[in-house]
Amino acid sequence: KNNSGQVAAAVTRNAYGCLVLNTTGAMFVDIDLPEPKSVSTIGRLFGAKPHDHAHEAIDKVRAWTVAKGDWGWRVYRTFAGLRLLATHDVFDPKRAANEFFRSLGADPLYEKLCRSQKSFRARLTPKPWRCGLHAPPCRWPWKDARVEARFQEWQKGYLDACRNFSTCSLAETIGSSRIHPDVELVIKAHDEATKI
Repeated sequence: KNNSGQVAAAVTRNAYGCLVLNTTGAMFVDIDLPEPKSVSTIGRLFGAKPHDHAHEAIDKVRAWTVAKGDWGWRVYRTFAGLRLLATHDVFDPKRAANEFFRSLGADPLYEKLCRSQKSFRARLTPKPWRCGLHAPPCRWPWKDARVEARFQEWQKGYLDACRNFSTCSLAETIGSSRIHPDVELVIKAHDEATKI
């Protein structure tokens, strides 16, 4: 928890074994994008490229931000979409999930999760299969010490594999350059852990 008491953060582990940053005030928005459609052989001969939905989604965020005036975002590109981090202020997860998420095109499951857990979330480490691994062989609570040891062995291999992968990349910043001091701490922790 920071000095102002507005943002608290905790790192948890999801069912896939990934580390997840949970915050009470720094607003992350998860936007899933459709997979690009492949281009036909003839299209490739004439220089056609697959349609990139990310540009459309970023344009939508940009237009929404211009209409709001004083908002600022860090826009990250993830494997399957975009991750936004509002930089100019802090937010109540229950209110933000209702008020802002739909207009920005947030993933409905992410919105539901934020509302039910009363926090914003950002996955810090890659999904195991993107590192060439499988999901954890077991889940907490451990049935016994042998099961816990199996998980610890998996976790060591997973964290070693994660060293070679970034979870997202910074695509751009949009809107106000003002960064709320509480969000600045979250940016530092997020960007370091995701290896942007």
